[in-house]
Amino acid sequence: MPTELEELVDFLHHGNSQIRQIACENLVPYTTAQPDLFKRHQLLPVRDLKLLVRDYTPIAKHVLAMLINLSADEEILSNLVQDDAFIEDLLLKLTNVKESHADDICMLLANLVKSDTMTKLITLKRRVPEAVSTSENAIDQLMDCFVKGADGSLNKNANYDYLSYVFADISKSEEGRAYFTTRQKYDDVVPATKLTVFTEHQSDIRRRGVASTIKNVAFDVPFHPTLFSEDEANLLPYILLPIMGPEEFDDEDALDMLADLQLLPPEKKRDSDHNIIVTHLETLLLLTTTRDGRDKLRAVKVYPIVRECHLQVDNDDVREACDRLVQVLMRDEEGDEKQGLPPADVDDSKKQGQDEDQKVVELF
Repeated sequence: MPTELEELVDFLHHGNSQIRQIACENLVPYTTAQPDLFKRHQLLPVRDLKLLVRDYTPIAKHVLAMLINLSADEEILSNLVQDDAFIEDLLLKLTNVKESHADDICMLLANLVKSDTMTKLITLKRRVPEAVSTSENAIDQLMDCFVKGADGSLNKNANYDYLSYVFADISKSEEGRAYFTTRQKYDDVVPATKLTVFTEHQSDIRRRGVASTIKNVAFDVPFHPTLFSEDEANLLPYILLPIMGPEEFDDEDALDMLADLQLLPPEKKRDSDHNIIVTHLETLLLLTTTRDGRDKLRAVKVYPIVRECHLQVDNDDVREACDRLVQVLMRDEEGDEKQGLPPADVDDSKKQGQDEDQKVVELF
């Protein structure tokens, strides 16, 4: 005899919409507590849920919540990502500017791209959603939703922030990095350059996903000149500003810094998320892979910025990331005269006690 819960799961494909809605409302908690409940009869409940994504708005809302939870299960995840018709349903709804649950779909996609199968988004072609994009490529459409839809400017019901997590996972693959570093025909823009403006966005989710995507892109060493170029990505100010506070620097250092980093207002704050700061520091470390990269970071005085970050942020991970970067920036280059450690350039008014200042000098 089926249990009451099993009977409730069977109501997912009931012909009466009110009964389906009641079943969905009551089953949401069990998608995390008892995911195996949805694997009965060769994943029949999961197949029901995939169809119910198209159902009435109140039902679809609960269905998406269940699928977000259930996609943490590898067997269910595999079933979801291999269903091309289901993926198309999600994309169709996501690119509809009147879709009420677009952000929930973004969350679900962020889980689905944990599967390598979802790299198919890079090559997938579909109908052009004219209100969103002029490209037939699914990945371009997602990018346009993300860029144009920030802060509800495309769909009043959505901000598309979770798409940044989609991009972060996709950019881990070689194919993904190739997409983000290649100028696209439909708008003549390199996708990675569209993301940099969001490194100081108010959304923690958006900042975190963008930071991770940029870091992954930085593994593509031949792309570094584009990242450095002020006429293209102009990446440096976008990843240095989040790790900077209102500290003042010696005139000699300040004058060599990038123009966007000079004369910051006294209310300037570092990113509140230490993980994001670490990610930016790791990106800077990747940019030191080449001699040109190291020389560029030295020339624009990244060292004093990192030094202040180390001094001001009380977090072991941040300080360790600062230390790794400084060790590379301050090491001797073959064929050059020994650079040596620059003198401490923090004036007396900024010192937080002789002991603390000495500790920083010894570390660097």
